Amino acid sequence: MRTTCPYCGVGCGVLAEAGADGAVTVQGDPDHPANRGRLCSKGMALGETLGLHGRLLTPEVNGRAVDWDTALDAVAEGFRAAAEQHGPDSVAFYVSGQLLTEDYYAVNKLMKGFVGSANVDTNSRLCMASTVAGHKRAFGADVVPGCYEDLDGCDLAVLVGSNAAWCHPILHRRLEAARARGARIVVIDPRRTATCDSADLHLPLRPGSDVLLFNGLLAHLVRNGAIDGEFLSAHTKGFADALAAAERDAPDLDAVAAGCGLRATDVARFYRWFTATERTVTLFSQGVNQSSQGTDKVNAILNVHLASGRIGKPGMGPFSLTGQPNAMGGREVGGLANQLAAHMGFDDPADVERVGRFWQAPAMAAKPGLKAVDLFQAVAEGRIKALWIMATNPAVSLPDADAVRAALAACPFVVVSDAVHGTDTTAHAHVLLPASAWGEKDGTVTNSERRISRQRALRPSPGAAMPDWWQVAQVGRRLGWGEAFAWASSADIFREHAALSAFENGGSRAFDLGPLAGLTDAAYDALEPVQWPVRADGGTARLFADGRFVTPDGRARLVPVRVKRPAHVVSVEHPFILNTGRLRDQWHTMTRTGTVPRLASHTDEPFVAIHPDDAAEQDLTDGDLAVVEGIAGRAVLRVRVTEDQTPGTLFAPIHWSRRFASEGGVGPVLPAATDPVSGQPELKHGPVSLRRWEPGWTGFLIGRAEVVPDADWWVGTVRDGCRVTLLAGDAWPADLEGWAARLLGGVARLDLHDGGRGVHRWARLDGDRLEAVLFIGIDGPQRPCDWLVARFAEPAVSAEERPWLLSGQAPSGTTECGRVLCACWNVAEARVRAAVEAGLTSVQEIGAALKAGTGCGSCVSEIKELIADARHDVAA
Repeated sequence: MRTTCPYCGVGCGVLAEAGADGAVTVQGDPDHPANRGRLCSKGMALGETLGLHGRLLTPEVNGRAVDWDTALDAVAEGFRAAAEQHGPDSVAFYVSGQLLTEDYYAVNKLMKGFVGSANVDTNSRLCMASTVAGHKRAFGADVVPGCYEDLDGCDLAVLVGSNAAWCHPILHRRLEAARARGARIVVIDPRRTATCDSADLHLPLRPGSDVLLFNGLLAHLVRNGAIDGEFLSAHTKGFADALAAAERDAPDLDAVAAGCGLRATDVARFYRWFTATERTVTLFSQGVNQSSQGTDKVNAILNVHLASGRIGKPGMGPFSLTGQPNAMGGREVGGLANQLAAHMGFDDPADVERVGRFWQAPAMAAKPGLKAVDLFQAVAEGRIKALWIMATNPAVSLPDADAVRAALAACPFVVVSDAVHGTDTTAHAHVLLPASAWGEKDGTVTNSERRISRQRALRPSPGAAMPDWWQVAQVGRRLGWGEAFAWASSADIFREHAALSAFENGGSRAFDLGPLAGLTDAAYDALEPVQWPVRADGGTARLFADGRFVTPDGRARLVPVRVKRPAHVVSVEHPFILNTGRLRDQWHTMTRTGTVPRLASHTDEPFVAIHPDDAAEQDLTDGDLAVVEGIAGRAVLRVRVTEDQTPGTLFAPIHWSRRFASEGGVGPVLPAATDPVSGQPELKHGPVSLRRWEPGWTGFLIGRAEVVPDADWWVGTVRDGCRVTLLAGDAWPADLEGWAARLLGGVARLDLHDGGRGVHRWARLDGDRLEAVLFIGIDGPQRPCDWLVARFAEPAVSAEERPWLLSGQAPSGTTECGRVLCACWNVAEARVRAAVEAGLTSVQEIGAALKAGTGCGSCVSEIKELIADARHDVAA
């Protein structure tokens, strides 16, 4: 089955096959233009995410399993009652870039055309809203001008706020191929990431200073005669004002370097390369978007491309790397609260009338709804009475997440549609609706280059799970709008969506799927990847080649932007800047990737990265636990000391929820500051403090059951056949044996106690099968050896192995594997180390021997580090 990966916005094609035993094997689709057969570590592990453990399989109302009719009646009545008693704006949806376009369309039609409120927002607000706003200000529409082929043909690639090697690894491989033929790569990022290993220049700019850097570049282009005066005159407006603003911020190169915290020679080199290289692509992602001035950052980047005429031509242009698989598809159908479907908007009354007439809508919303942060604030204030959340986990992912949880707990009526039962958000649902997951859903997604691809169902949905669009349509029918929601398939919705895109368009809107509106079911099923706008002769790879934009006069706008202070700045109480982001092998809040042992092994606990100088000043060492406290809340994270951080900055990953860690989430730490234009939250610049936490004891629990421990701090990670949970606490549990029995799931058959050394260990067996092991002690951080964890993947413990269970070490002669270094091929770090020690001296040799580094390549930087360390040891 040809389908599409459900992770990042690259939109990789997947070949998936379901075996007779139900197991699904996955490989990259060599014929899909987005990935040409490659997949990242997460994509390659998709088949391992399809088990039913933890799945939501039955509708529930107030914690009780019910049938679909009962659940849908409850949803319809809850929405009807709220709208009738408090008005349509008391109802809201919060949805997700994980939805298919057809799901998104159904939600927006129901709310904006029939309920009569635009209170529909999405977790794409956390991802791409500033790009949307910047595109609309500059181009007149939310349009990515280029395509992935521009990465292959560029001579200079500038990555801004993007760790593409980990977050978009398939595109990063294309950039590496371009570099191999002579292109240069510049990485602009406050911290050194894996992407920097492939860069010719890394600019570790001061967090938040992107506008200054690109304003300085605009002024430099003018001073050096590198603007395209003919293009500016014929196809743009606003150049003089944009230049005046830039020159006020950046009078000279030294001022830029000082303001950005960079060496003047490095800034000069970047400016010189950009000036001299026509075929330049600037790729930007969350480091630009997730900011209280994200829209201005986007426009600062667009300004330099417009001023130099580097847009609409092969090998050049600004390019936003979308975070989610269908963030762009959601934007096409009005997934954001300030949009209408088919790239129409509330700022034009004619658009409102047009969409309402097409839908034959009885209550067309006429004004924008609440954006994500404001929406949950309205929930907290009691203005939202009924909320439907689909395919996302805002109780973890939003800033000030503790306040979001409190708001959900107080909301009179919460509906959650999800494939997973036990999330931080489903815990607050009055109605739970089981949704189809990847491999069961059927529809379309749109990737970062405007390419629409099919997601196809490999197998039926398990239990009572149903597609999200079906759930919405059923509620729409129950609310009295049966004809408008009479779709029988996702193909029906796609045809309507395509028809709306062409309705009274005539070229006035770039988004146009008109030729696809008449697809038969068979043609829809067989739809090949295609880029919009779709013409009679096919898709469109690149826009604006003719210099005509989507503004009323056809001219692009250069927007004057100025350097601004972040919404929150460091202080004596919060002296560090916390930056957050993704890890290599995890996705969002780990509801899917967190269930795969090889993906969980590379980084198995939440951490905070800190520069060595800052660590020394705070009396922190690598491996300590630290309390990271922000304006809103706190987290307790493992300290990782690294020179990858610039002094004064910290980094922590976003993925851990309360399902996997007691205090590992960064959402509670970050204040709810937003960009005034886009409404996108500031997730890269949170002022925090940190201090060492010295627990009175530490330990670990290994067990087959998923246990939430009664401990001050814990982090759980899935392994083959078991879950490993690290533990720590200030004081011993009062009833130590009773506490241990609860965690072990019964009375231990083996135990060891040394009160003098503060060591307590238990093991519970069922016959010869190991069920659980618990170690605690006062002698510092404790982690289980690989040998002990591996016993849970075996059916029995032998008599020879039993004495070692409580020893705290592996039997003599046993090799410890360590973490998984290459998740694509499940290659442990110890195997790579051994290969290096045996004499292999290059990434290519390691790949030939072990396959490590030959998949998505996101582990290559770590392989290089191991090789470099070995060379250093030999030299020493």
